[in-house]
Amino acid sequence: MKTLVVAIAAALACSSALAQQYPNKPIRLIVPFPPGGAAELGARIFTQPLSQQLGQPVVIETRPGGEGIIASDAARKAEPNGYTLYYGTATGMSYAPAAKKVPPYDPVKDFTPISLVGIFGFFVFSHPSMPVKTIQDLVGYARAHPGKIFYGTGNATSILATAQFAALNKLDVVHVPYKGDGPLSLDIIAGRVNFTLATPGTLAPQVKDGKLRVLATLLPTRNPLLPDAPTMTEAGLHAVSITPWGGLFGPPRLPKEVVDRVGREIRIVLAKPEVKEALGKLAFEPRGSSPEELSAFVTEQLAAYGRVTKQVGLSLD
Repeated sequence: MKTLVVAIAAALACSSALAQQYPNKPIRLIVPFPPGGAAELGARIFTQPLSQQLGQPVVIETRPGGEGIIASDAARKAEPNGYTLYYGTATGMSYAPAAKKVPPYDPVKDFTPISLVGIFGFFVFSHPSMPVKTIQDLVGYARAHPGKIFYGTGNATSILATAQFAALNKLDVVHVPYKGDGPLSLDIIAGRVNFTLATPGTLAPQVKDGKLRVLATLLPTRNPLLPDAPTMTEAGLHAVSITPWGGLFGPPRLPKEVVDRVGREIRIVLAKPEVKEALGKLAFEPRGSSPEELSAFVTEQLAAYGRVTKQVGLSLD
């Protein structure tokens, strides 16, 4: 009994020491997309105030490719000391595990949930060379020209959402994949692809300049960033049923003291008016959460993405 008491006391002392000392050096935040996309742009917005809250720099490290699997693997295999965190998104944490016959990891059990960060806004953009001004026009034009309309995607959520959009509307369109929203933006602006379902980070200004058209939003309500874009329901079309999201995670077995500290600070950051305003310019809705709420959300989204991948017949194998 004395040995057990001593062991418990030692563990509590170590836990208290960790809580007091953490962090005492820079923190690496792995982001699963290249610079210029919504995930990396959003991470830039919240890491600066998060650094101030934690008293140490939070440095972004982009690990694009592999439908988020490369970044996810790097994060889950990192030392669980709080100095490697992961900005996991629906691509790597919902789509990849759902679309693989043999999932590369379990997004619930193989990571430590810290806090939901928020929900990405997706919109349908078209190049002005396309003779369409509404989402109904796009559907009609694509039906009239089967196999001749090209769409681009910069992430797996976009791939799945567009596949569901095409399936619901019985469209035969040609997929052109990109490694991120940044490279995709260049080609949709140049007219090398005809339309895209994408985040608005670098594309919204092009709409205002007349270089692109926005036809609809996948959000359940209109967004003030692009208020002229109707919802799919408003346009009389079936709504796409998946949710594009981002959350903060650590490797498995991340100490509770670290989870509590980082979770508390990121929720403070996401509630700051200036952070909300900056993320709003990306049509990103910040939503902090408890670790338990994030875990439940990840479980729910994994099931939702699984249903849609089966519905449209998508697989990464």
